[in-house]
Formats: sequence, structure tokens, C-alpha cells
Amino acid sequence: MIGLIIIFNLQSQREKAIKVTVEKVEKHDLASTISASGEIKPKKNVNISAQVPGRIIKISVEEGQRVKAGDFLMKLDSTQYEANAERDQALIHLYRTELIKAEARLKKDTSFYERQKKLYEEQLLSKEQLEEAKTLYEISIAQQQSIRYQIDQARASLQSSMDNLRKTAYNSPIDGIITSLRIEEGEIAMIGTMNNPGTVLMTIADLSVMEVEVEVDETDVIGIKIGHQAEVRIDALPDQKVGGIVTEIGSSALQKLTSSQESKDFKVIITLESPPENLKPGLSASADITTAEKKDVLAVPISALVLREKEEEEKKKNEEQEEGVYVVENSRVKFCPVEKGIMGEMMIEIISGLEEGKEIVVGPYSALRQLKDEMLIKVEEKKEEEK
Repeated sequence: MIGLIIIFNLQSQREKAIKVTVEKVEKHDLASTISASGEIKPKKNVNISAQVPGRIIKISVEEGQRVKAGDFLMKLDSTQYEANAERDQALIHLYRTELIKAEARLKKDTSFYERQKKLYEEQLLSKEQLEEAKTLYEISIAQQQSIRYQIDQARASLQSSMDNLRKTAYNSPIDGIITSLRIEEGEIAMIGTMNNPGTVLMTIADLSVMEVEVEVDETDVIGIKIGHQAEVRIDALPDQKVGGIVTEIGSSALQKLTSSQESKDFKVIITLESPPENLKPGLSASADITTAEKKDVLAVPISALVLREKEEEEKKKNEEQEEGVYVVENSRVKFCPVEKGIMGEMMIEIISGLEEGKEIVVGPYSALRQLKDEMLIKVEEKKEEEK
């Protein structure tokens, strides 16, 4: 008996206990969030660009000035456009005079043709003479119609000239603030072409509604929906957090100059609720978008989850790996497969496979990699608690 006891004790000593930390399974409040960074932008932001070329002769606003819709902003030299409009008006008057002459000529040729027709019917006129009269009559009709077309053409040219003339004066299209003024009096404003953009004269922004435009990775954007709440942190205002709501999600990936093999980002717009008065466009910001939220649900630390190979019998039914946690029973561990729910910052919801109050192994990572069913463990206190 003494020999058996000695042998049993020696075998027990050979079995080395793995040092682990454990926690009890409890209920927590979880919020699944996605973090992204971007910049502050106003919802309404209008770039005033040159529509016609010309020299800037007057600027009546300054950068930072508040304007209302319809307020006068600036004026280009309109001498050339005024001359074009006067030329088209003179052409219209000329063509109208020509039209009066053509109508008188047509009236005369019409009477002459009618007389010739009667004479021809009475056989007092040859057929050739009747045809000459008819030709004169038709030419008069064509000349009258041609002059009418010239009048229509001159009117269209006048409308174009007047439109260009109106484009030399710029009024504010919205209520807002002049956030950028890039020109000076005397400079030449140029219009854009296919390859070269036109001169952006100034930018007007409506700062009453502010947004954050962030870039979200392709693996995260699927979980974001219109109406999700967000918490925005602005780099220039580190002590202040601003609430927001997702109002727009890009339908296509943002185009970048880097290699197409890199991960894609999508644009997400967050409209701020009650933005600070000192908020300015272009400030850097980051946002935490809450995609799911649950109260009082069973949860475990993310570090406790283990992915292991399934038994041979189970491989045929489903995937070759299963995810679960190691439950502590009498200083030994047993693997329990679990079904996951939403993921919080450090915790993850457990939908099934685990009961509240059970003790599970949560670390360290090196120990979790070595564990197998029925292994002996030694529970250690967490370093945070020791400190």
C-alpha cells in the first residue's frame, strides 16, 4: 500500500499545472462600435466659379463675412458683353426693317401674280409670262421667311449675350459665411475647360448644419445603417464630444492614387447634433459609430475565446474548427463551444453554450494555446488586481 501511494504521488507531481487567470461569466451592457476618422464639413458648401472670362472690377465681401441669399458679391468688367447685347439689338432692328420691305415686295408680287393668272385664264397671256410672275411671287415669300429666321437668330443671340452679361454680376445663392476668398480686384477670372478647372472665386458655406465625412473600411461599412448614432471627437476640441447620426453611406469605394490591391474605404456622412459655435470646416475629427447595443446580456472577455480543431466525427457535419471557451471544473478545464452575438470594446455577447456564474479561463494567451480538456490548471490573480 505504501508503494502504491508513493507511485500515485509521483505521477501527480509529473502532471504540471498550467497557470491561468479566470473570471466568472456575468451579464453586461454591450455596445458594438466602429471607429473612423475624417474631417468637419458644412452640409451646404458652394464654390462660386467663373462662368464667363473677365477682369474683376469690384469685390464687395470679405472672408468670414456672413451673407444672405441674393446679396451682391462681386462684378466683372462687362464692357464686351454690353457691346455684344447692343449689337444683337441693332441686328434685330435692321432685320425688322428688312422684313417690312420684304412684306411690301411680297404684296406687290402677289397682286401682279393674281393679275397674270386672270389674263392667262382669258388666254391673253402666254404660259411663260405666268411662270415668271409665279417665280417672283415665290421668291418674295422665301425672302420674307428668310428675314423672319434671321430675326429669330438675332433674338437667340441677344438672349445669349444678355445671359453672359448677367453672369458678370455675382450674387450669393445661399445664406452662409464666406469661408474662402481667393481673388483680388484686377485679376482675370477664367472659365474651366475639359482638362483645366475654372477659377474658383470664393466659397460660401452654411455653417448651421455641420457634418463629419469619415472613411470606413470595407469590412466595417456593411454593418453601418442610416440612422445609427455616433459620438464625434474633434482634435481641436479635445475636451468636448458631439453627438451625431449617420445620414449618408457611400455606394462605391473611394478612388485613391495608391495600388488597387489595398483595402477599400467608403465615405460615411455623420450629421452633427448641436455642433459647437466655434466649429470650423476642415477640422480633423474621429467618430465612434454605434452599430448595435444590448443591455444586461451574458458576455465574456474577447480574450477568452479559443478556436480549435473539431473532433473527427464533427468535421463531417460542418466546419473543421469551432469556437468556444474553457470552463473551470475542480481545477481542470473543459472546452465548451459557444454561439457569439455582438462584440463590444473588450467583451463579446454569448448567445448560447454558457451559463451565468461559470468560471472560464481568460488568459494569458500563451496558456490558452496549450489548454486541452481535463488539463490541470493553477489559478493566478490578475496583475491589475495585484497592483
